[in-house]
Amino acid sequence: MIDKQQITNRFISYVVVDTTSDPENPSFPSTEKQWNLAKLLEKELCEIGMEDVELDENCYLMATLPSNLEYQVPTIGFISHIDTSPDFSGTNVNPQIIENYQGNDIIINEAEKIILSPSYFEDLILYKGQTLITTDGTTLLGADDKAGITEIVSAMEYLIHHPEIKHGKIRICFTPDEEVGKGAHLFDVEKFGAEWAYTMDGSQIGELEYENFNAASAIVTIKGKMVHPGYAKGKMINSLLIAHDFISSLPNNEIPEKTAGYEGFFHLHDMKGSVEETTLEFIIRDHDFDIFEEKKYLLQKIAFDINEQYEHDCVFVQIKNQYFNMKKKITPVMHIVDIVEEVMKDIGIEPIIKPIRGGTDGSQLSFKGLPCPNIFAGGHNFHGKYEYIPVESMIKATEVIVGIAQKVAEKYA
Repeated sequence: MIDKQQITNRFISYVVVDTTSDPENPSFPSTEKQWNLAKLLEKELCEIGMEDVELDENCYLMATLPSNLEYQVPTIGFISHIDTSPDFSGTNVNPQIIENYQGNDIIINEAEKIILSPSYFEDLILYKGQTLITTDGTTLLGADDKAGITEIVSAMEYLIHHPEIKHGKIRICFTPDEEVGKGAHLFDVEKFGAEWAYTMDGSQIGELEYENFNAASAIVTIKGKMVHPGYAKGKMINSLLIAHDFISSLPNNEIPEKTAGYEGFFHLHDMKGSVEETTLEFIIRDHDFDIFEEKKYLLQKIAFDINEQYEHDCVFVQIKNQYFNMKKKITPVMHIVDIVEEVMKDIGIEPIIKPIRGGTDGSQLSFKGLPCPNIFAGGHNFHGKYEYIPVESMIKATEVIVGIAQKVAEKYA
C-alpha cells in the first residue's frame, strides 16, 4: 500500500533539518530554524496537491484535503509538531538504516562504544526482520515528531493518488514549539475548522491515548544568609541545607524513576545554589486532578513549615499550571477513539490504550474545543541518542490515517 522507500526517504529528509526549540525564548517560534522545515513542508504540500496551504506568522502550517464525497461528513484533522526536544542535540542528525534487524545488539557509535541493545531496550525484539532507523549516537533522531509529519504527508499524498478511497474534508496542521509546551498556544481552532482531530505523536505501534497527566511547574526559591563560617554560629542560614530539607520532605517514592502507569510524581530537574540563595525547579504530574492539587498543596505546606521553623519567610514557591488531563474532554465524544480502535483492528494492529505519561498538543487543543486523542507515530526512546524507529511502524501509522478518513466517510454515509 505505502511505498517503503518513499516513506524512508521522506522521513530522513525531515530529520536532517535541525528544528530544536528553545524553552528560554518566548518568541514564536522559539528558534528561527523551525522555519526551515516549515517552508520545506509548505512547498511539499503544494507539490502533492493539497489545498489552502498556509504558513502563518507564528510558524503554524495548515492545509486542506477536500472531500470527494457527495454527502456531508464531519471535517477531521491530523496534527504533528515540527520542533525537536532541547533536552538533547538535534544538530547534524545522521540517521543510520539497519535492514532486516535480527534482534542483536546494534553498535550505533563504535568510537564512543554506544550500543542499542535489546538486553536494555526490550522493545527492540518486537521488530525482528524489520528496517530500523537509528541515530549515530551523537544526537537524537527526531522521530518525535517528524515521524508524525512523515505519516500525515504520506497519507495525504496517498489519498490524492487514490481518489477511489472515499473521504470527507481533512485538515492538517504542523505546529512549532510543542517540546517546550507552547505548541497549542497560538493554534487557531476556529480557522482549523475540524470537528475533531488526532495528534500523530505517540510511540510504539498500536498506542492510542486519550488520557494524559495534569501538569504544573514549580520554582522554589530559598533565601539564606552568608556569614564568615568561623563566626557563623547562630547567624548563618545555609540555603543549600534548607533545600536538602525541602527535598527530603517530599515522598521519596513519588519520583519518575519509581513510578509507572497512573502514578504521578515530583521531578526535580534543576538545582542551582549557594549559601545565600538556592533555586529548585520541579515539574508536578498526576492523572487524577484531586491528587494533582494535593501535590501542589504539599509544596506550599513544606515551604510554610520550614518558614515557621526559621520564624521568617526564607522559602518561596511559585507554581504554574501547564496543561490538564484531556480525558475530561474526550470521554463525552468517545466515538472518535472507537473509530481509531476499529481501524487498527481492521489492519491487524492490536490497540494499546493507555494513559500518556506526559503531555501532548492534543491536551491543550482538547481544552480549546478541539477534541484530540493521540495515535502512535512509531518511535522509541525519544529525546536521546538511543532513539530509533521501525520503518514498518511508520507505514502502519500512515495506513491508520488513511483508514480513519475512510471509516468516517462510511460511518456518516
